[in-house]
Amino acid sequence: MKTLTVDLDSPVPVYEQIRAQVAALVSLGSLNPGDRLPSSRELARDLGVAVGTVQRAYRELEAAGAVSSRPRTGTVVTAPTHRRSSVADQRSFADLATQMVVRGRELGLDDSAILDVVTGLLQKPVGAPRTDDLR
Repeated sequence: MKTLTVDLDSPVPVYEQIRAQVAALVSLGSLNPGDRLPSSRELARDLGVAVGTVQRAYRELEAAGAVSSRPRTGTVVTAPTHRRSSVADQRSFADLATQMVVRGRELGLDDSAILDVVTGLLQKPVGAPRTDDLR
């Protein structure tokens, strides 16, 4: 599995950082059904976080249907979290998102501000007018 990272200074909870990174790896096809995730203890040790933090991330992933956890078997990828688009489409979108992040940083936005913009956009209905269009 690709290396996960966490930012302990981020306003995003550590369990959510782990959940989002694993979900992204599953969505992009970097993790496939049947792939085993590291044990909670192993990943917690590698990331320098509490075991309960990793366990919460794994529970959230299991609730979303992305992984399955079983005693003695561990946590295994079961299915992509988003099945409506192909892996190629998701990679294409990831390329666009990367360009957006690069541009945001060029404009002087920090990661938190970039996330705020994206979160705000995701909360608006598709096709809703931009706020500057309302003037």
